[in-house]
Amino acid sequence: MVNKLKKNWTNWHHIFHQSILKNLNFMPDDIHLLVSVSGGQDSMAMLTLLDDIKEHHNWSINVWHGNHKWHNKSEEFARELQNYCFQKKIIFYKDSADEIDISTEEKARKWRYQKLHEKASEICSENKNHNYLYIVTGHTSTDNSETFLLNLARGSNLSGLSGIPEKRLLNKDYFLVRPFMIFSRDDTTAICKELKIPFWIDPTNSDTQLKRNLVRHRVMSELEEIYPGCSHRINNFIEKMKNYSQERSELSELAIKSCLCEEGIRRATLNDLGNQARATLLHSLLSTQCKKQINSKNIDNLSKQIFTKNSGQQCFSNGVKVIWNKNYIRINS
Repeated sequence: MVNKLKKNWTNWHHIFHQSILKNLNFMPDDIHLLVSVSGGQDSMAMLTLLDDIKEHHNWSINVWHGNHKWHNKSEEFARELQNYCFQKKIIFYKDSADEIDISTEEKARKWRYQKLHEKASEICSENKNHNYLYIVTGHTSTDNSETFLLNLARGSNLSGLSGIPEKRLLNKDYFLVRPFMIFSRDDTTAICKELKIPFWIDPTNSDTQLKRNLVRHRVMSELEEIYPGCSHRINNFIEKMKNYSQERSELSELAIKSCLCEEGIRRATLNDLGNQARATLLHSLLSTQCKKQINSKNIDNLSKQIFTKNSGQQCFSNGVKVIWNKNYIRINS
């Protein structure tokens, strides 16, 4: 491996490659990678390291670029990125958004993942190894810290405070992985500088009308001034929250089994628990049925009603309905 990469091998390659090798199930060998590349420093640093080690893992790399048309140089940047990929012999795809599709940060995020899913399906339909495609994004530990603060300010539940997942299923079809979470934005700056990697600075990244940019340029910078290294400590806390959430989920499964019977959930057994424990179990039960995130206030209200009212019902998304009587609770969908 070192002989193959001797020319380009740096300490950044070593750190990145070791993180992949430590967990072979995270990004297995012999798969297609659909890499989301904005053209900024994070995604360009990631693309370069992936391209440099791809032969060792027998990866086939495809780049996807989403043009949001948020600034007047977006078409120029897309062309330059396409030329860069052409020179590197990397397959390149792009999509351009309609204004209505990306009018908010949330809509833009949904548009990107929708297009990535569509492109993944297209690639897989053209290849025999259709079950072996992973979608890759360039999120860093800095993004993780920013997401944590945004979720905390929104009043997120514990799962939201567990940060950005490093691996998850996208629409139950393709794994979405984020291998660059081991690096910070300062690291990607250093990688691009050392390896002389070109990148394109999106002027909208400095627009503090966008919430994430406001957190990035003002909140995080102020916190780093007050408590230097706070971003690193926030990420350490996020990791603890991930472990806590996993433990909580496993314990919830055991507790749910003790409440279940043929008629549904034994109400008396559930009501022997405190309100917060009841809410946790109800959230765990409902999260498998509801596609949308469940509002914590609705869960607390449901928990209190089940405790105080002999019968009742409450509706959630996707036609999911919780119905209870004096003895049992049923979840219908």
